[in-house]
Amino acid sequence: AVLQMIMEADVDGLIGAGRHERNGDRTTWRNGYRDRSLDTRLGTLNLRVPKLRQGSYFPGFLEARKTSEQALVAVIQEAWISGVSTRRVDDLVQAMGLSGISKSTVSKLCKDIDERVGEFLNRPLTGDWPYVWLDATYLKQRQGGRIVSVAAIIAVAANTEETSSRYMMVEAFAQIDKEEIDPILSITTKAA
Repeated sequence: AVLQMIMEADVDGLIGAGRHERNGDRTTWRNGYRDRSLDTRLGTLNLRVPKLRQGSYFPGFLEARKTSEQALVAVIQEAWISGVSTRRVDDLVQAMGLSGISKSTVSKLCKDIDERVGEFLNRPLTGDWPYVWLDATYLKQRQGGRIVSVAAIIAVAANTEETSSRYMMVEAFAQIDKEEIDPILSITTKAA
């Protein structure tokens, strides 16, 4: 659906006129379509690539399959992070023109996010970070198949070495379900 519209707009620009449009700037005419399927980890997308009478047209995204697949994965991950249900993610994928996506595929695609967050939380801190600012915001989170609101504590720290490439940065964050002090202490101990 979206990729088809992109191809149609590309061809209109290449020809110099839209479909059935009479224009003195026209360089050539359309000459039907050729079917092309784009296979991704998320499913198969059936496309109709426009043909031209003179010259040729082949969309760049079909050559760079990895790039377009990475964009689709990024959209799915962003929707999942935002709390969109797996059923709604499936609807989103179908609206993009794919055949659909299963719950297990969404989970596999989003597993990478959990690993990156774990690496971030467990990375070593070096140098002196004497100044720590704490702030909190409420975010939606999946818990037991439902979306709940939880507090996210964010620690921003400043170090004493201006030569460091990271003079001020987010050092840690933690989730707090209730009024607890342990997550806050673990953040300040790590950042200080």
